[in-house]
Amino acid sequence: MTEHITLIEDDAPHILIVDDDRRIRSLLSKFLSDHGFRVSTAETAAAARDHRKALVFDLIVLDVMMPGENGVEFAKSLRTDNDTIPILMLTARSESEHRITGLEAGADDYLPKPFEPRELLLRINNILRRAVAQDAGPVVPDAIRIGPLVFHRARGELQRDGETIRLTERERELLKIFSDDPGGTVSRHELVDDGSAGSERAVDVQINRLRRKIENDPANPTHLQTVRGVGYKLVVDPW
Repeated sequence: MTEHITLIEDDAPHILIVDDDRRIRSLLSKFLSDHGFRVSTAETAAAARDHRKALVFDLIVLDVMMPGENGVEFAKSLRTDNDTIPILMLTARSESEHRITGLEAGADDYLPKPFEPRELLLRINNILRRAVAQDAGPVVPDAIRIGPLVFHRARGELQRDGETIRLTERERELLKIFSDDPGGTVSRHELVDDGSAGSERAVDVQINRLRRKIENDPANPTHLQTVRGVGYKLVVDPW
């Protein structure tokens, strides 16, 4: 069931809050609206799907613990459908394993409750800022080959035989980081993003998700390789 839509400006980022707690929905909606965002709210995953049939959103703020289809299941279903909308997951569970579970489901960021509203705002702005930067891209086209795949840095697109492979915002960002120095080692520490995962273990999860899209055998990667004790490197092919 849809509750309300708060309109600010037509071109303001549109955020969908999905949480079964009416008080949290109301507080987050007011806070984000006060900071210039358009906001829609939904109390269930089903209601969120109804919203998205008619409206375009820039980001989903998603609670984990909901009746029926929970947040992890909803995130998994979106990613299974190749839906790359950024997801910021909220939960009262702060243990690292629960955080990893959320990231494995496809969340771009994870924020445990209780949290400071300003931290939520910071994380949302970081995600949206990266998305804008990626959409802009460099002026000069630049493409690299990864086996049968081609990654166009200017557009942030990964293609196979001219067909675009859907990437999450974080996966696109990782490919751009690696393609800045093909064959060079990037440490886990360098890949930790304070505005998203916040831990080196989370980076490992994101790397595994990316491998499933670029490797023939993700368990034995030939392109996105692990540099033991340091980090990762991207091995590209010559044109």
